[in-house]
Amino acid sequence: MIRGLLQERSENNLMAEKLLTVRDVSLILGISEKEVMDLVENKQLAAYKVGGVYIRFKEEQITEFRKSFKPAAHKNKTIISHKYAFKDRINDFFYFNDFYILSVLIILLILVIIFQGY
Repeated sequence: MIRGLLQERSENNLMAEKLLTVRDVSLILGISEKEVMDLVENKQLAAYKVGGVYIRFKEEQITEFRKSFKPAAHKNKTIISHKYAFKDRINDFFYFNDFYILSVLIILLILVIIFQGY
């Protein structure tokens, strides 16, 4: 019971403070919201759950974290470019559009049958 009261009191204290959302933190740090969530999951950034659902951040902690955070080093990602052969592109086109191609062919066949009767 005491633990429940302490947890409720700490949640009320968090709600009384101005807490930042994931979007706010991403704007402050200059990174994407996914990268903020990755920092939270890796326990590099302190976060709080209000009501057990929503993740919030204290402004003072974000300010301290920002001083040591280097977004340029965090954003070093290797970009892999794939070069597809023409045959692979054609195969992908037919694979993803086969329904539409078949529908157009059936409609054209029906139109030919209808207009041959006249």
